[in-house]
Amino acid sequence: MTLSQLDYIVAVDTHRHFATAAEHCHVTQPTLSMQIQKLEDELGILLFDRSKQPVVPTETGQIILEQAREVLRAARRIPEIVKESREDFSGELRLGIIPTLAPYLLPYFIGPFIDQYPAVTVQIQEMMTEQILERLKNGLIDVGIVVTPLDENGLLEIPLFYEPFVLYAANSHPLFEKPAVCSTDLQTDGLWLLTEGHCFRNQVVSLCGADKRQSGSQPLRYETGSLETLIKLIDKQNGFTLLPYLATLDMDDTRKARIRPFEAPQPVREVSLVTHRSFLKRKLIDALRHEILAHLPAELTTKKKNTVVQI
Repeated sequence: MTLSQLDYIVAVDTHRHFATAAEHCHVTQPTLSMQIQKLEDELGILLFDRSKQPVVPTETGQIILEQAREVLRAARRIPEIVKESREDFSGELRLGIIPTLAPYLLPYFIGPFIDQYPAVTVQIQEMMTEQILERLKNGLIDVGIVVTPLDENGLLEIPLFYEPFVLYAANSHPLFEKPAVCSTDLQTDGLWLLTEGHCFRNQVVSLCGADKRQSGSQPLRYETGSLETLIKLIDKQNGFTLLPYLATLDMDDTRKARIRPFEAPQPVREVSLVTHRSFLKRKLIDALRHEILAHLPAELTTKKKNTVVQI
């Protein structure tokens, strides 16, 4: 059994296709297939059910694949230890970030991080939380920036900051008249939501009780994956939504006039770095955390008594 063979079976499990896995491993498909067959012969079992498309692991194969991933992580940790001992910040950092954070948080830290560590290539992918967690477990990304707590087995959460929710209401909506709001004020018609799958949507639904009531007199129900679309709809139509604080900082004065804060204790979302518990590139990820915290707006780094909204 070799590390290369383990790398090949993990690639097939990840991509569920022998040709794609071979391309990822920079070998020919016959070479990859031959080495996997050799490993199966040595172990005396089939790792994959080749009769299915896409190819899937057998029941025993799935257990072996989980162990193979752990072995590969441990092996890759060795050169990382050497790099860390030399304070060598180089290589690739693969980062996943959710859509309700990406356009508002990245501009604060990504430029300074690249300037500080020019030998590091940063690969950023914007995706939903479930995709980030899956890719972390499969070793396809190194770290995610998501909303927590998640309590996922095998993953480590490193809290960064607590971002307040604010209300955004059309001038014609009754909530516009309030200087500040509380959760009971949100039991009203006119709520605009993100599409299913966004953790921010789940938190808004929880705060507004939108899962317990009908849409009321609102003639149009529209869901989108973009906070900016929700804002524009409210600007032109009616209604209200909740926004994360960072999404409001670059607004013009007209839009800022439509923002209402929550009364204390404010509802907030916990934003964290998430990695695999046996994660690689530890010093690099710690450097990323330092740069994020160093360039956040000051009001997000001030500790207050708030209420963390569960996902």
